[in-house]
Order: sequence, then structure tokens, then C-alpha cells
Amino acid sequence: MRGALIHAILATVLAGATLSAEAAPVRADGRVDARYKLSIAGLELGRATFLIEVKQKSYVASGSARITGVLQAISTGKGTAGARGTLARDGLSPEAFTMQAVSDKKDESIRLSIAGNAVKSAEVTPPVKDSDDRVPVSDGDRKGVLDPMTAALMLVPGKGNLVTPESCNRTVPIFDGRQRYDLALTYARTEDVKAEEGGYSGPSLVCRVAYRPISGHRPDRAAVKYMMKNKDILVWLVPIPGTRLLAPFRASVATAIGTAQLEAVSFTTSGTPGD
Repeated sequence: MRGALIHAILATVLAGATLSAEAAPVRADGRVDARYKLSIAGLELGRATFLIEVKQKSYVASGSARITGVLQAISTGKGTAGARGTLARDGLSPEAFTMQAVSDKKDESIRLSIAGNAVKSAEVTPPVKDSDDRVPVSDGDRKGVLDPMTAALMLVPGKGNLVTPESCNRTVPIFDGRQRYDLALTYARTEDVKAEEGGYSGPSLVCRVAYRPISGHRPDRAAVKYMMKNKDILVWLVPIPGTRLLAPFRASVATAIGTAQLEAVSFTTSGTPGD
């Protein structure tokens, strides 16, 4: 259970940003095409891709992941996820989120329909099992939220530098189909990064992340307690040219057997400034 939760949180930390309610519309085109490597204690466990396309007042985000490295000897698995929505004065407004994952033990899928940052419908397979110790998800918990893929984009208001300490300090409200939780971000440092196989090279905004479960979780589970106390969750964010958006370049989570890290191997960006 701990391994599953850590990998779920790591995926969300990769998306570890939320949107300012005071942001101006993003009238520009931008694109990110990135490939990532997942490792723990220096051993490769998986590979992932992430594609973001911003066009005037809309966005599309998609990604895929698969098990590689030493885990292939004992397990197989792959998955895809995607989201789309619009850009408005009050931030990004998701419309749809989908996720499908296949492994040698089980298959799962999630489909969310969203309007006005409120979940209108959710299809989860297999369904969440009833449990007396699980905190129920209320109707209110499905409002004012982002899906995990939309949360990969941080919209920064104003006209100045995006990579500033103030851009980090915010809280991410996320509903992933099973759980409602917040990721609280605070500024850690600014650090230069470089993709080893080409693409982005420059400053990144490093944010510290705290996991705060609200509903859908089981409070007494060791994995939940471990992640709530974890002080070593970080995400590195870099600008998307032509927009007021930041996107994830790297993420890391401390675990009992070493640091799990998701890092861009290649990170290609392009953009055309708008009005």
C-alpha cells in the first residue's frame, strides 16, 4: 500500500501546482513535449511522457507511463492520462479528465466530467470499496477542485518574471476520482536545471509540497500517516514560452528505501506570445 500511495503522490507532485484566482487570461500559444525517468535510490523504475498544448483560451494535457528497469523482472504495467479545459480570468477551468492503467494484477480507469471547477460526474473502475474507516467524499468536496493533469499547470498573474518565490506559495485543491486532497506549496529555492538529452536549460522554481488528505482516504493507514508527515516532497517548475504558465521539470519524494525522483530526460518547449 505504501508503494502505491507514494507513486500516486509522486504523479500528483509532478503536477504539483495550482492556479491563481486573480490571474489574467493567457492569450498566447505554448507547447511542452517532455520525457521523464522515474528512479528510486538511483535505480530506474519507469519512463513517462508529458505533452501540454496551450492555444489562446484552451489547453490540452496528456501523458503516459510504463514500468522499465529492474521492476520489469517482477511486474508489468503501463498507463495513460489526459485532460482538457479552458483558460479564463479566474484561472484554468478543467472540462474532462481520463486515466487508464493496466498491470499484471489489475486494470483501473477514471473518467471525470467537470464544469466550473466542480465535478459533475465520476466513473471509477474498479469502484472504491466501502470501508468503515474511510472518510466519505461529500458533495462539497467535489467543488472548487482541479484534476491531477490540469494541476500540472501553474498560471502566474502579472507581467513580470514567473520564477519568483511568490509563485510557489499556494494550495492545490485536487480530486482524482477517489480522493479529495490538498497539496500545500511553499518556496524552497531557485535552481538552474538542464535536460540531459536536450531542450530546456535555465532557472527553475523549487517548491516544497505538503500532502493534506481531506476525504476518500483511510486516516489510520500507515501509508497515509507517512505521507502526511513527509517533509521531503519537492517539485521543480519551469516556464512555458509565450505564456504565463509554469510546468513540471522534476519531482522528488523521500521514502523509507531512498528518494523517488521523476526527472525530465528531454524537455522541449515552444511558444508564441499573444496579446
